[in-house]
Parts: sequence; structure tokens; C-alpha cells
Amino acid sequence: MFVEEHPAKRLLTEGGIPVPRGELAGSPDKAAQIAERLQAPVAIKAQVPAGRRGKAGGVRFADRPAEAREATAQILGARLGGFVVEHVLVEERVSIARELYAAVTNDAARACPLLLFASEGGMDIEEIHAKFPDRIVMVPLDVRRGLEAPQAHTLLQRTLLPPPAQEAIGDLLVKLYRLYRKLDAELLEINPLALTAAGGLVALDCKLVIDDSAVRRQTQIPVARLQGTSLEMRARAEGLLYVELEGNVAILANGAGLTMSTMDAVTFYGGRPANFMEIGGDAYKKGEVALSIVLGKPGVKSLLVNLCGAFARTDVMAQGIVRGWQQLKPQIPVAFSIHGTGEEEAIRLVREQLGIEPYEEMDDAVRAAIDMARPA
Repeated sequence: MFVEEHPAKRLLTEGGIPVPRGELAGSPDKAAQIAERLQAPVAIKAQVPAGRRGKAGGVRFADRPAEAREATAQILGARLGGFVVEHVLVEERVSIARELYAAVTNDAARACPLLLFASEGGMDIEEIHAKFPDRIVMVPLDVRRGLEAPQAHTLLQRTLLPPPAQEAIGDLLVKLYRLYRKLDAELLEINPLALTAAGGLVALDCKLVIDDSAVRRQTQIPVARLQGTSLEMRARAEGLLYVELEGNVAILANGAGLTMSTMDAVTFYGGRPANFMEIGGDAYKKGEVALSIVLGKPGVKSLLVNLCGAFARTDVMAQGIVRGWQQLKPQIPVAFSIHGTGEEEAIRLVREQLGIEPYEEMDDAVRAAIDMARPA
């Protein structure tokens, strides 16, 4: 779950990591008032649960309150990353001597936290790695031992930063790791981390992603700020797990494992999944609403339905999908793969009601859906 910058920075402050002075504004006049109170040049930053706001025009700078008012008027109401901007963070600008990068994230391959630090910041970590691979520290951490100051200071000796800065950054990394654990985070990133002209450290931006399964116990994070896209929020309200992706092949399968395998197969054969959506477990009777959600994403060119029934009956799932298809009347092609409990009835239903013949092999259905999504 992506947490917006403002509440994420509040959590940094509570963890002992400095951030610039700033306040939320929901109107241009409020932004001008905040800028006047700060008595300093400010940054106006769109508050949406999405990254790369600067590249999308969601970050502006102002030297005077009137400029803050104008910049806020331009940002509010804009759509960034699929979200409408309702608030901006008006924040004092900091005198920067150097931009750094610091993060703790989940390392799925090693099944442990991964500490990242770069003596260059202000850009995506992939870009930093491509341009300055020798300036990145990447260290897997043992959750049983955590990260203590002596270890952090030793790690930073690889950098060319002066010893006083290394000591301050090491202390900050320890605080960052402790927050990562406390918040059940999947990612806690400060980029850029500013080394100021006075020698201090300030987190100029913060990206925080919380493990979805832990959101309910993270009561210090405002629920209203824990968002997704409009389709993701609709799915959540329906008790469905849906994650919107950037591809054009919509996927509807039952069970998280089968859904992930289906996404992997689409990628393997050269396609791009448009979503994760599974209707397993208690959700197996929600095929109708699940279909309307996966087809609601703009840019979807084909649909791949992959059903494999054990506890969840494929004929019950197919009934909901067929009803939804007949109501929505989508103008995109669809490929079915159906196996398991109730498959004979499910296949007959799809064949007779939709005039579509399901594929015998899943791989054939995957390849067909990818071909259907390609431009004519």
C-alpha cells in the first residue's frame, strides 16, 4: 500500500529523521498562506499515491507567496499517475550541498531486507546504478541482527564521503531500518537525502510502501491516505484483490498462485499483463464484478480467463463471467482456459452462451490472448 509523502514524512520525523518544514494545502490561497508563514522559497508538491511526480509536472517551485498560489492552482485538479490531485505539500526549500539516496526494501530473491545507499541521489535507483554503479552500497540484512551503527559506519567506508558525513549518514540508516521494520514496510526510500550546506541531513522526499497484509495494524497511518487507483479501491470494497499494471492483456484467474503463473506465462510469451486479479477462495462467486473491474482499465486489448477448479468450481466462476460479459458487451477478444471441478459444465456454458471455444492447453490460451492484443 503506497503512502503519500506528507504522512510518510511525519513518520520519518517520529523516527528521528529530519524533514523540511511544510504543511498541506487544499486551495491556492491556503498554499500562499503557508508560504508566507514559512518565510522562505518553497516547493509545491502534489500529494498522490504515485511516484515520478516531478517528471509529470507535479512539483513546482515558488519564491514568493503569490507564486505559490499560482503553482498550486496549476497542480490541484490535475491527474497524476491515475489520481486527481486534491492536496499539495507546501514545503520550505533546503540549501543542498549534495544529493544522496537511502532506502530499505524487501529482497525477494534473498528473502531478507536489503539496504541501499548511494552517494548520488535525485534520480531513480535504476538510473543511479547505470550511471554510478561504484557509488552504490547494497547490503542484505539479517532480520535477527538488524542494523546497528558500527555496521552502518563500516559499510559507508566504501564511499568517498568525508568521515563526519559518514558517521551522520550511518546513524540515519540505522533509524531508517528501524522504521522499515516498525512500519511493516516493503519499501522505505529517501530520495533525495540532502546533505545541507550546514552539514546536516534532511529527507527531501520519501516513498513508503506498506505490506498490504499489515495495513490494519498500522493505525498511525491515516486510512484515507492509503489509496490505490480507482479500480483497485473498487475491488477492495468488493473484497477482491486487484493490482493494476501497465500492460494490455487483462487477466482473470482463480487463486493467487494460478494468477501469478498466468502473469508469468503472459510475460514469457512476450505479452504484458494489465493486472493481477484473482477470484479464488471466498471470491470464486464474484466473477461478474471481477470481470467489470479488469475490463475497466483503459488500454486493455484482450482478456485471458484461466480457471482451474478444486474447491472453487469452474462452472460457478464461469456463470458470473458469462453474465458479466453479456451485460457489459465488451468489444475485445477473449481466450479461455478451463480445467478442474465443474469444467464440463463451464466449457459448455462458455461455448453455448458466448460462442467461444475454450483452449485445451493453458499455453495456447495465453499465446492467443497475446496475439489478440497486438495491433492489427
